[in-house]
Amino acid sequence: MNTNSFALYRLPGDDHYVELIQTVGDPQVLQSVEQLDGKQGFVLAPFAVSDDCPLLLLQPDSVSRLPLSEFPPDMVSDIPEDNVMFQEDNKETYSEDFRSFYTHIKEGEFDKLVLARRAVDHVRLAEEPRLLFLRACIFYPRMFVALIHTPVSGTWLTATPEILLEGGMGSYHTISLAGTMGLWGSTMWSDKNISEQHYVSSYIADCIKRFGCQCEQNGPYTVTAGSLRHLRSDFYFQLPDESRLGTFLRQLYPTPAVSGMPKEKSVRFICEHEHAGRRYYSGFMGPLSMQGETHLYVSLRCMQLFGTRYELYAGGGLLAESDERLEWKETEAKMQTMRRCYIKRMS
Repeated sequence: MNTNSFALYRLPGDDHYVELIQTVGDPQVLQSVEQLDGKQGFVLAPFAVSDDCPLLLLQPDSVSRLPLSEFPPDMVSDIPEDNVMFQEDNKETYSEDFRSFYTHIKEGEFDKLVLARRAVDHVRLAEEPRLLFLRACIFYPRMFVALIHTPVSGTWLTATPEILLEGGMGSYHTISLAGTMGLWGSTMWSDKNISEQHYVSSYIADCIKRFGCQCEQNGPYTVTAGSLRHLRSDFYFQLPDESRLGTFLRQLYPTPAVSGMPKEKSVRFICEHEHAGRRYYSGFMGPLSMQGETHLYVSLRCMQLFGTRYELYAGGGLLAESDERLEWKETEAKMQTMRRCYIKRMS
């Protein structure tokens, strides 16, 4: 893999992927999402912009469209049996965070808070990052899959179902993806999941209207992403001034699907109290205004790669009716999305 800054991405349903390489200079470092106004390139945005985790914009000088069919099946299907995993668990830390978050919800400070956690997996054999990317493309054909590396951010892989903003020529689309359950068990949505979907959908609709746009809303309805079901609503709207995409994104992001309600207060609370340290997890990434199109996705189901160490991230929305055991189980199920790319089976 080229040591320059690069990004590989595959849009949902495509039979090819795009490779972007920046060989001249470094990715542009931006201090805020609003600074994306009038710019184009591949965006890597953290959950909260900081000196350690800046918003990065790759401006590639090499762009290639490559077919997925060029890779033989054995490159993506044969995972060594002895690629043993040793997981550093953090359940005690998660329990501490859950109690803290839940107390503030019950006391009425927040309607919702999203709690994230990080797990560290060690594998005997390091996998080539591009191979992990290709496995994710094959395992998850309906997700946005991306692999990105910069000297500042390190290397990140994501396979995410959540659109933040996509479109072009004035017509745009976003979604509310909130509410999660496994493919096993009941197919009936709980009151907790329905409430979570309502919070996020109402927030998105209000953001679009405050920006002076009328929107068409469809949903909620059930979708499958990997081994999980979600509740999803779609929003279609017109943005007549596309030079202000950064300003619109700052109003939209982060949605309550990754932060909470009220928004600004929940972001501050998460940054001050959550142990995981999200970095680029639950931020967003994707091409911005490249060849007239934007495809930005929330960076869920993601991990950072450090040779034989993989740091996985997952989270879930907490409401007053949340149960710690079920929330932990949900994060475990979400982490399986990435683990499947480097381990054949889980015990």
